[in-house]
Amino acid sequence: MRNILMTAAIALTAGTAVYADNHAMDRGDMIRTRDITGGNVYAVDADNWGMDVTYDGVDENWDVVGEIEDIVLDRNGQMTGIIAEVGGFLDIGDKHVFIKIDNTRLIPVDDKTYAFVSPLTKNQLMEKENLDEGFWD
Repeated sequence: MRNILMTAAIALTAGTAVYADNHAMDRGDMIRTRDITGGNVYAVDADNWGMDVTYDGVDENWDVVGEIEDIVLDRNGQMTGIIAEVGGFLDIGDKHVFIKIDNTRLIPVDDKTYAFVSPLTKNQLMEKENLDEGFWD
């Protein structure tokens, strides 16, 4: 009986190690939304915007035009855009607007946080529809 229990324990331990090995996540390419939300939205000159343009980090000449409030996904789990808080001061007079993914680029701020850059100016963002919580109901 003791041999049977010992054999079962060894098999369980070996099986767990194989399962964990086969299901390990490669975290190198993963970013958590908590590392994005709360980050800044920067405006970049529209003349420097295009599908082939990439950014390695925040440029000191960019203007902060908002803050990332939320990430929007479609029903298939694909990111479609962000909700940014723009305008106002100390949450007075601000509004929440949707920025399509085509008008954003994710950029690293440091090794733990991220921001978005967009060719849209603060005025263009302020002209967008205000998406209060009722919009989603």
